[in-house]
Amino acid sequence: MRHLVTLKNVSTEHIQTIFALSADLKSKFQEGVREPLLPGRVMAMLFEKQSLRTRVSFQAGMAHLGGTSMMLGEDAGFGKRESIADFTHVLSAMVDVIVVRAKAHATVEAVAEHSACSVINGLTDYSHPCQALADLFTMREQFGTLEGAKLTWVGDANNVARSLAFACAKLGVDFAVACPANYAFSPEETTELQTMFNSSDFSCTDDPQAAVAGASAVYTDVWASMGQEAEQEQRIKDFADYQVNEQLMSSAPNEAVFMHCLPAKRGQEVTDAVMDSPSSVIVEQAANRMHVQKGVLAWLLGVQG
Repeated sequence: MRHLVTLKNVSTEHIQTIFALSADLKSKFQEGVREPLLPGRVMAMLFEKQSLRTRVSFQAGMAHLGGTSMMLGEDAGFGKRESIADFTHVLSAMVDVIVVRAKAHATVEAVAEHSACSVINGLTDYSHPCQALADLFTMREQFGTLEGAKLTWVGDANNVARSLAFACAKLGVDFAVACPANYAFSPEETTELQTMFNSSDFSCTDDPQAAVAGASAVYTDVWASMGQEAEQEQRIKDFADYQVNEQLMSSAPNEAVFMHCLPAKRGQEVTDAVMDSPSSVIVEQAANRMHVQKGVLAWLLGVQG
């Protein structure tokens, strides 16, 4: 039985399989075909954090595949009425796949440990694998191939950045991070990531102009994510020189695209001019969440598109 908790232990071949399934299902979707690969399958969603893209893309995607889904709110008592083990043993005996969007990564790991069905990480403080898969899938669509591509992340080394680093290492994409030194990956994690990059380069700098040189995609995120509201004021000061604006984009190649996992704080980490520019692929990137997650569901549940 497969889980998708992080991309760290997902092979390159499996990511390529997910991309192939996703591309096939997206092509059929655009032709008006909703291929029912998962009839009768049931997906449960446990969300401890707010969500638009993750929730809607999973629910719509499962419906397209012929299955059904249920959002379990606070009334289900997840993490409150009984242990995660007891909760998961019962839930996983009734459904085929569980999507967990949790405050702590350990929560998703605990659900996966005790689950009798596949578990998908819908976001934790450590990892956001579904977002990273959709991002690299979007880059592949934009350029036709990921060969020779470079993704530059402008922002702190957060869950999305870490997942992108894992995915880039697997797919041979150069990955550069630009952030203040105290917001970078830890020395131990940097060493670990460097060992993963065999056919591509991993780098980190406090110079955003240097980081975007040669970039195929320039990617940023909010300076203070959910749960970091108390750090907002300090982060605004620390990241003041890391805004993705027209000047920074001019240091990247003309063909470079702009990416953001959304929601964005316009005028803070990115300007309107960049968000709404022809180089922005934020809508395509968000829409691909659904297509790639359909590929993930088909891969996890062992069907072929």
